[in-house]
Amino acid sequence: MEDFKVLDRINDYKDLKLLSKEEIELLSEDIRNYIIDVTSRNGGHIGPSLGVVELTIALLLSFDPEEDRIVWDIGHQSYAYKILTGRKELFKTLRQYKGISGFTKRKESKYDHFGAGHSSTSISAALGMRIGKDIKREGGYTIAIIGDGAMTAGQAFEGLNNAGWLDPSKFIIVLNDNQMSISPNVGAIYTYFNKILTNKVYQKPRNALKKAVERIFGSSAVKILRKIEEYAKGLFTPGVIFEELGFTYIGPMNGHSVFDLKETFENVKSMRGPILVHVVTKKGKGYKPAEENPVSYHGMSPFDKITGTPVKKKSNVPTWSKVFGDALVELAEIDEKVVAITPAMKEGSGLVKFAERFPDRFFDVGIAEQHAATFAGGLAVEGLKPVLAYYSTFLQRGYDQVIHDLAIQELPVVLAIDRAGLVGEDGPTHHGVFDIAFLRCIPNIVITAPKDEQELRNLLYTGINSGLLFAIRYPRGNAVGVELKEFEKIKIGTWEVLEEGRDIAVLATGKYVQRALQIRKRLKSKGYNLTVVNARFIKPMDTKVLEDILKTHEYIVTMEDGVLNGGFGSSVVEYVVDNNHKNVIKRFGVPDRFVEHGKINQLEESLGLSVEKISEDLERLLKRREFKVVG
Repeated sequence: MEDFKVLDRINDYKDLKLLSKEEIELLSEDIRNYIIDVTSRNGGHIGPSLGVVELTIALLLSFDPEEDRIVWDIGHQSYAYKILTGRKELFKTLRQYKGISGFTKRKESKYDHFGAGHSSTSISAALGMRIGKDIKREGGYTIAIIGDGAMTAGQAFEGLNNAGWLDPSKFIIVLNDNQMSISPNVGAIYTYFNKILTNKVYQKPRNALKKAVERIFGSSAVKILRKIEEYAKGLFTPGVIFEELGFTYIGPMNGHSVFDLKETFENVKSMRGPILVHVVTKKGKGYKPAEENPVSYHGMSPFDKITGTPVKKKSNVPTWSKVFGDALVELAEIDEKVVAITPAMKEGSGLVKFAERFPDRFFDVGIAEQHAATFAGGLAVEGLKPVLAYYSTFLQRGYDQVIHDLAIQELPVVLAIDRAGLVGEDGPTHHGVFDIAFLRCIPNIVITAPKDEQELRNLLYTGINSGLLFAIRYPRGNAVGVELKEFEKIKIGTWEVLEEGRDIAVLATGKYVQRALQIRKRLKSKGYNLTVVNARFIKPMDTKVLEDILKTHEYIVTMEDGVLNGGFGSSVVEYVVDNNHKNVIKRFGVPDRFVEHGKINQLEESLGLSVEKISEDLERLLKRREFKVVG
């Protein structure tokens, strides 16, 4: 760690109170430089965390996480918090294999009060903690920090609604408005008005006035007084909606003024009922490239911290996301019924070009995965051809809608499932390993995985014109590098025998088709000859090809980049058992545990899923002919 002016003298948040105002300002600068330094080497969510440095310091000056509960929404905002809660040295291992997580994680620290990789959970979690403390008659405050677009999700408003009804005290929501969601004007009048609202000198006569009015004129007069107060505040603040939900609204506050924030938090402590403090921050604060391009610097791979440019070598092979996005534009050019929907993942899902070319047919619905699915269903009812782009991990949040609103009604929607399989440094909250298993059990759905980018194009073309609920899953990163051709329909439920052999039949799906071909080449040099099948349709399976394979091969191997429990391999085992075949099956996939963060090749090596590990495993089994059904 480089030398810092103040950070070197800080062990944890308890040392903050020993610092002067000038030293606090220097500490903010030190923390920012440390975050920039580490993320430039490790990658990470630099923009969100740079924006909350002063807010983090103010929270830790005002509250004690030993007693109080501080709950970060979308835990990637918590880098400064990690540094100041005993993980200063460990922060250098951020997102590295066996290092600390890029999100909040309960197993990592007692100060991470609730784990969060997905958005909009903080209010519900903090409310549960508050009510739990009340039931146990325990003190302390519960504080939820929500922002970075998370207020667009339905669960946030479910939490707000319930909190307003329960009316708990010592329950505070901090809305971190970093210009990516709510964006009100900020100026001296707002800071001044806020200080009046939170100052005890104002609050005491305000409460006394209400009591006097109630005593003289009754409760109805108090309601009228409150309406007048709300109307007056509504002239100056955007907080009426929160007031109507039962919160006392404070703000907007300058989120980069530590001591104004601290004063506000101290004043808020004496107020009863749920409180919402609205702070305005700048995403990427203190690092010019991140300030100027907050979308790109939301999450970055390693970069040159001087210039801000990524250090990763550019590949001539396009990413799977780009192949998908380009293909969708081509298809929309020839079919005006094609529309695209995404829940706040326009850039990541490769839909920027589509949004520019067809603005009236592109819909970014915000962090609202459930709404996205049902909205797509509504478009399908009207005869359009919706393509709904999810990251696999975020599709989990729209699962009920896929079943209830799409599958049961047999609505023709294409689910473009990006980041399927292991995704790397974001870890267990973001690995897309469950989609095969949780989709496979749903009736009326087709599930596919392409072996290369041309097959992705063909499956997208097939799905859009199938009239079915049609899922296409593909991994993160660069595609294979094959030449792109015209679109071609693929008969639904068909597999492709790529190589014929005699020793073992390998049924592989998605990215593991290329891996199976590599393994075949490796083992062929040692005298073994494998059959390799591209099982591009996970559901429905090609039972004709499967039957032929079962008749000609005693030993069957399945490969997939998803969980073994309920996955593609399970479907093959089920077929073998249900049809009284005696073949022996070995499955390769993700075991029954949450996989930690790290580079994808490190994770695959640790799980025995690399080319080398699988090859060694199969070679041992071939030599001994001791195949066992893997449970």
